[in-house]
Amino acid sequence: MSTIPASHRVLIFDEYNGPLEVRQFPVPEPEDDELLVKLEYSGICHSDLHAWCGDFAYATVYPLIGGHEGAGSVVKMGAKVKGWKLGEMAGVKLVNANCLNCEYCKTGHEPLCDRIQNYGFDRHGTFQEYVTIRDVDTIRIPEGMSLAAAAPVLCGGVTAYKALKEANVKAGQIVVITGAGGGLGSFGIQYATAMGMRIVAVDHSSKKYHCEQLGAEWFVDGFETPDIADHIRKITNGGPHGVVSFAASKKPMEQALEYIRKRGTVVLVGLPKDSKILVDTTPLIFNAITIKGSVIGSRLDTDEAMDFVARGAVKVPLEFVKLEDVPNVYEKMKEGQVNSRVVVDFSL
Repeated sequence: MSTIPASHRVLIFDEYNGPLEVRQFPVPEPEDDELLVKLEYSGICHSDLHAWCGDFAYATVYPLIGGHEGAGSVVKMGAKVKGWKLGEMAGVKLVNANCLNCEYCKTGHEPLCDRIQNYGFDRHGTFQEYVTIRDVDTIRIPEGMSLAAAAPVLCGGVTAYKALKEANVKAGQIVVITGAGGGLGSFGIQYATAMGMRIVAVDHSSKKYHCEQLGAEWFVDGFETPDIADHIRKITNGGPHGVVSFAASKKPMEQALEYIRKRGTVVLVGLPKDSKILVDTTPLIFNAITIKGSVIGSRLDTDEAMDFVARGAVKVPLEFVKLEDVPNVYEKMKEGQVNSRVVVDFSL
């Protein structure tokens, strides 16, 4: 094992929308039940942009080291850690420190625990070279899997996978994915394909080829298609069985409720800043429509999502950047110019 330095690089901001600066911080020391993970990669998620902008100030602290998709290896262990070895590949996800004993933890819904900590929101995250994490929260990355590919699965991948599970769409049935050409949508198309679903991808026309290459059977321009609800009902012969709305916009959420099939399920994932939508309760009731929210996933969901990638059933289109490049990536995200999963490579 390499020698652990006294200090390491972090990317931090002192106030919302403030400068994102690379600084030197002391390397953290693990508690008795924690691991110290040397990160090689950290994915850049759209919610990291939200954290920096202060869009979720009620759940975010500052100064803050962002990031919550970290992949690396164990370099130090607390005195009471069991079941881990130095050098093992380890993943650091968003939701950690849950109590393990409430009704949500006991039923496999630990992201809903009232005692969770969110890395990159209410505690320092993975835009740093070393991070501590409780041993029971750390994700085991399958042997032989690329760490770079594993990092984005820890939020983007598992979020897309869990949302598709929540949609209750069976193999052979149709799911609409909005924001299909973005980071989450690109994952969603692939997971849906691997799960046997038929996919309608909705996004800007510039994303058409990208979505079709990933496995979408139909593509619908979400910006220029006149009467999009009627169009989707026609091409799907009555509407899709499920909709997963990754688009961070109110309009696609409301449109989904217009074209969803009777007894269908609409799963809301994207987080627009003003996220209140109008719901016409009459068709909701008479067509027996279900509306759900879905956020991240459990430890089990993460393991399952990781397995799809480890087996090659889902590919992760990667773009590598330096830690200093994160502000530029945020600007591209604002303009909707990111198709891949952008990953900080700490070796650059």
